[in-house]
Amino acid sequence: MNVDAGDLPAVPLGGRRTVSPPNQGGEAGSGGLRRARARSGLGRAGFAALLVGGGRPQFADALEPVIRAHRAQHPQADFALLDRAYQLAEASHRGQTRKSGEPYITHPLAVTMILAQLGAETTTLVASLLHDTVEDTAVTLDQVREGFGQEVAYLVDGVTKLEKVDFGAAAEAETFRKMLLATGEDVRVMVIKLADRLHNMRTIRHMKPASRIRIAKVTRDVLIPLAERLGIQVVKTELEDIVLATLHPEEYAETRALIAARETAQQEGLDPLADFAGALRRQLREARIQAEVSVRPRHAVSVHRSRLRRGELAPCDFARVLVVVEENADCYAVLGELHTCWSPLPGEFKDFIAAPKFNLYQSLHTAVATAPGGAGEDVVEVLVRTARMHQVAEFGVVALGSPGARADEAHAEEAAGGRDELDRTDPARPGWLSRLLEWQRETPDADTFWSALTADLSGDGELTVVTEDGRTLHLPVGSSCVDAAYALGEEVGHRCIGVRLGGRLAALSTELHDGDVVDVLTEDAPVGAGEPGGPSPEWLGHARTASARIAIERWLAEHPQPQVEPDGSEAGAPLERLGVELPSAPGPDPRDRALVIAAGRPGAAVRLARCCTPVPPDQLLGFAVKGGIAVHRSGCPTGSGMAGGGRTPVEVAWAQDAGGQGAAPVGYMVTVQADALGRPRLLADLTAAISAVGADIVSASVEPPQELRVRHRYTVTLPDAGLLPGLMKAMLRVAGVYDVYRAVPQTANPGDGPGEGVRPSSSSGIRSGAGTFSDEEAALPLPGPDPFR
Repeated sequence: MNVDAGDLPAVPLGGRRTVSPPNQGGEAGSGGLRRARARSGLGRAGFAALLVGGGRPQFADALEPVIRAHRAQHPQADFALLDRAYQLAEASHRGQTRKSGEPYITHPLAVTMILAQLGAETTTLVASLLHDTVEDTAVTLDQVREGFGQEVAYLVDGVTKLEKVDFGAAAEAETFRKMLLATGEDVRVMVIKLADRLHNMRTIRHMKPASRIRIAKVTRDVLIPLAERLGIQVVKTELEDIVLATLHPEEYAETRALIAARETAQQEGLDPLADFAGALRRQLREARIQAEVSVRPRHAVSVHRSRLRRGELAPCDFARVLVVVEENADCYAVLGELHTCWSPLPGEFKDFIAAPKFNLYQSLHTAVATAPGGAGEDVVEVLVRTARMHQVAEFGVVALGSPGARADEAHAEEAAGGRDELDRTDPARPGWLSRLLEWQRETPDADTFWSALTADLSGDGELTVVTEDGRTLHLPVGSSCVDAAYALGEEVGHRCIGVRLGGRLAALSTELHDGDVVDVLTEDAPVGAGEPGGPSPEWLGHARTASARIAIERWLAEHPQPQVEPDGSEAGAPLERLGVELPSAPGPDPRDRALVIAAGRPGAAVRLARCCTPVPPDQLLGFAVKGGIAVHRSGCPTGSGMAGGGRTPVEVAWAQDAGGQGAAPVGYMVTVQADALGRPRLLADLTAAISAVGADIVSASVEPPQELRVRHRYTVTLPDAGLLPGLMKAMLRVAGVYDVYRAVPQTANPGDGPGEGVRPSSSSGIRSGAGTFSDEEAALPLPGPDPFR
């Protein structure tokens, strides 16, 4: 559909006005008011009469086309109010001209005609007639409020631009911010702005070349995405074509030439789509399915994109077949006939009825081959929808009516039980608009706001993910786990240390998909706790949403990163990020202590193996070696290898269990490993937890992080072997640690597990639904392979 000005006077409606706008808010000084009255030929009484109305028996001739278009959709509308608004607009703009030289009133008339053809209600049309009065004339917002009500005044104020005198170069960005805020309360503000921009783009030829390029780029980056999100397809497609013609005239001319050639071929009878549509009509009639079948030509930009994607275009690439039925269930009946009589193409079916798009769009999409073998020129794309779906698909939020009427209608339908259970449209505030309203408050700088706005609108879709506690998050396509964390709140994002997708740990860089179940893992935040660990600079590369990027950038600005030393290392960087090993600290030498005795070998030197660091009550396995006896833990791969190699085991036991021979010594050395999600200060927190138990650290090493996961290895001495379970519990409580276990030597056998270990507990510092820790688990092997090894 090509929305045009209908029967408006056949004069060029182009250019911009040549008068200077008044001060911000539309208020003018007394001198400006007198000049405006003199220019219009009206005195104070005349202005007042136009504001309060006077009951004209006939409508103005210039308004008649708008009245006819509006009456077709709203026969009971208050046309006298519309006429009164026109009289005020015409009197206020009298004497003003656009750059084309035509009277300025032709612009609000054309904008109102566009909205009337879209089906907008009377309040929107009244506001569109008056949308430039406060900005460009002596009429004030208070006068509009007094004469037409608060609702009209709000819409007019929402689309009134801010002055460059007050905001300088930031005026355009701040104007869009103001309109977005107003749109959050009433989406009709943006609808009027889109109609205003559509008429200005139709007449953009009257602007200077530099202005044409600037306006077209803003339209491409901001207004077209907004039209897409509001579902106003007829406005979006025409804006796209004009932008292509403005920014890329040669490519537009080539595309139009292809379309013209195709239209000529159709006139000559070479139209495979028309033949297919006729066959489909006959098939649906035989199946007794009432439907309207039509061929919908693609607009220029759609053909241009297909050309770039496919190269040479086939006849069926210039249009699609549209089937409009009465009820939702008929859509699937039509789909059955299509897939029964023609060959459906795999992967081309999409059900946007069961899962509507983010802009309320609903349809069934499919593609079928009209001939055996499915030659490229015989592939037909088909859309199936109801008449109501078609109306919403074309006119978007305009088809839903005013916000108040939508709410009343929804309540009435629910009370009467008449709402179609397959109708999934939601007339509430769109999720994308809520996101814009949230993050715009955090961007006082106009340049930052503009960059974030264009980035946020650059996406081509929206996805929905669900948290484990049932919250629903609406995010743009391409969002990562970082975006999900910050969608739950800035504090949650700053304390995020990891995420589970579908119950499995995933990297924060993982891209989300529609329907994912997300569990964001965060640091504990006890009362009086200090600042969270915060994001790392790498997160900016994963963040897709403007709100996440703004929050991360603000944190990094407030918490500067360590400076890089000349050797390339970071000053004060955490050791877990650098992958270095701490030097062994001086401590008691366990070889000097008679911890283990060997049966039948009194006085033999006994050495506890450092590979597995056995401690009571571990089962032991001893072997005679040069210089004494080496003692391993039962199950140690090294000890098992020695036994498998033919060495004879020596019977060994802990000293306190050997008939009281010798007092139980002190100083047991043990090696434990902790798997964690990397974060700042993790090494300091782990060493503090180890020291709090009373253990002395002999050595520590940290493996380089992989996918934000890091592994710490500590060799410690314990004054009492009974402290080992408590040590492992204390390490597990450190925020970010999800597994702690006794270390074993590396082996080439992939089946060897990590030895005894513990699982994450509810007090591990990870807020999730993990199980609780029990003392018995300390002696149990880990169930199954570790996915991080």
